Amino acid sequence: MFQSPDYSNTLSLKLSEVLEDVGINEEMVMKRRRVNLIRETTMSVTYRSRGGNRTFYHLGSQSEGTTTIGLNSDVDILCINHGINVIQEWSEWKQNEQNLLMIQDDNVSPGYCFLQLLRSDVPLPEINIPNDEVYMRDNYGRILLRNSFMSGIRYNAERHGPSDAVAGEQGYSDMDLVYALPCTSWPQLASHLLEERCFMRWPSNDMIRYAASNGCFVVGVCSKISTFPELEWRISTSLAERCFMFNLNLTQLRCYVLMKIILKTFLNEGNGLSSFMCKTVLLRCIENSENHIWKKSNLSTCLTYCLLELYRSVQNKFCPNFIICENNLMDGQFTIEKKRDLSRKLIDLIQSDGRYLLRLDIDDIGQRLYVKLNRVHQLVYIFETPICIKENCSGILCINLANCINNNMLALESENFENILHAIFMLRHFCVIGNRFEQVACYHFLSFLFLKLGSIMASASIGQNRPLPLVTLRCLFLGWNLDVAFGRLKLASVLYCKGEINNAEIILRQTEERYNTDIVVPLCSCWNHPFDFLHIPAEFKRICSEQRSENSTNKITSCCIRFSMDELHCVPRELQYELMRSTQDDLIYQSPGESIWMQYAIVDSLPFLYFLQYKTYNRLQRHQDQQRALNNLIRTIVTGTNYGHRETALNLLGQCMEQENKPQKALQCYMLSLTQRGRNNAAKFHTCTLLAKYTPR
Repeated sequence: MFQSPDYSNTLSLKLSEVLEDVGINEEMVMKRRRVNLIRETTMSVTYRSRGGNRTFYHLGSQSEGTTTIGLNSDVDILCINHGINVIQEWSEWKQNEQNLLMIQDDNVSPGYCFLQLLRSDVPLPEINIPNDEVYMRDNYGRILLRNSFMSGIRYNAERHGPSDAVAGEQGYSDMDLVYALPCTSWPQLASHLLEERCFMRWPSNDMIRYAASNGCFVVGVCSKISTFPELEWRISTSLAERCFMFNLNLTQLRCYVLMKIILKTFLNEGNGLSSFMCKTVLLRCIENSENHIWKKSNLSTCLTYCLLELYRSVQNKFCPNFIICENNLMDGQFTIEKKRDLSRKLIDLIQSDGRYLLRLDIDDIGQRLYVKLNRVHQLVYIFETPICIKENCSGILCINLANCINNNMLALESENFENILHAIFMLRHFCVIGNRFEQVACYHFLSFLFLKLGSIMASASIGQNRPLPLVTLRCLFLGWNLDVAFGRLKLASVLYCKGEINNAEIILRQTEERYNTDIVVPLCSCWNHPFDFLHIPAEFKRICSEQRSENSTNKITSCCIRFSMDELHCVPRELQYELMRSTQDDLIYQSPGESIWMQYAIVDSLPFLYFLQYKTYNRLQRHQDQQRALNNLIRTIVTGTNYGHRETALNLLGQCMEQENKPQKALQCYMLSLTQRGRNNAAKFHTCTLLAKYTPR
């Protein structure tokens, strides 16, 4: 294989084909970017519609499209708090706002700063400490903000530097949530990017202007060599870096992916090297080279060039940040022994003429490359095909996006009636002034909030035994297409409780026809239950891979159905018990995350569909259809996957069995329900009631 005189060209082309096969291609890169842009917009729109003042950005490999299934990269989320004005010049000071002045003197590491508190009435330093836990007075009498100020540990998070690290469930990526403060002006230490590079080939003038217009952020973390670890804040130019990555060609992106795979395979994470250093080295190599060398027939040469530059950086223990050159990313990162070990490993890789590529196990890259170079066609079938990889990636992206939307809907659902009206007003405003991603997010949330509003108004009408007003029906129909079943089942439940049984039956029959179990995936964002990606329908993944618009996930997914106490009269009696599932003892064992969804009666969409059909056909005296619905409910509970509220479905089935006069089967359902969720479960009440009813006195 290595005897051919032009093996470098051949190796590059075959390596490019391998990376194309495993998902580093233009289509999948753009799909990942679009999904993550919609997700970050969804989070920001939700927060602002609730009166908050934060913006969320999805950064890193997931949003850049520089990851594979095997790499399983983290989801990096930057949360920007706009309630504080961070300034570099006194001219940027704002009256009646909390102002913080960035201080970059000899006491801070390059690329870092102190944040000094200023007065809000006049542009002068504050002399009184408002809070000793948040602020600290230094030796010069300045009142400085501690970098622990932004630490907001989530209930399921572990603190990693400036971020809350949340471990992903099976099939999901881990998530790093980083809190930051915005500064509208470009960092003074990065002024050379505006002055010296404006005449260079790369980055382009447009990229530099975009980067400068977005300012920077400060993140609550100190440098490795800091003498003031409590007070140092890192200056971050994440949006500029994302802009540069978005403007790389496919060969440059593949080179970066290979560097990360090499880092993970041969250089052992935890030795001081990071993927961000690899990215920085790549950007410097691109800046210092001609554009025409970055083509797929040159991939192996470009990769060697980057590894050589990384070797030089390790040797010198000097890797300057691409934007803030004074910030040495390798300061204090590794010892002399680690440096020697890394240097030896890197030089071995560089001198191996690409042989090390055959030992890359992640995504079977080494074996795939061997097969392509040696044309061993009989081994091709041991790998997932490119089409299968594309479908799997697309399916995961679609589910992640739908879960993000549903999770933010749950946040909006916790608002009261007046706040819902305010959120609708804000979302309609965003629809007018927002970009296309904001309009996509607003469409989903407006449909959901109108549906919620209609359900609350319908509950009030039913409770007072009044006809449903026309405006109520209009609101309910605005959420009609929220997903495959959510809006329709809410409307059907309203009609059933109102006594309009024939209309409810029509809607339920139409919903059953729409809910194709060979396509539709049930989703639940209430709690982090393990999601079984192995049992995602093949047709679902195929549709995800073929659709060009990521905002059409509502046509192939269905989230769980939620009812609040405000919607009590729209809920069938059997489901109302779920609103009172917790005893005083149970409340002690609720985690902060559970306390949100435990306020609702929640059931997965397909079991609820069959349960409503069972009740509806009973009222219509259609006993054959009633038994069919009951059998479907049993089959769904037994064979269905990815249900987040199986215990609720079992409770509903148990009550159906009681109505069928089968108390033993009903008790069996309640016992199974308690094995699913031992606490905060209405099955305890049902069991006690059932035993009291059939126990001889």
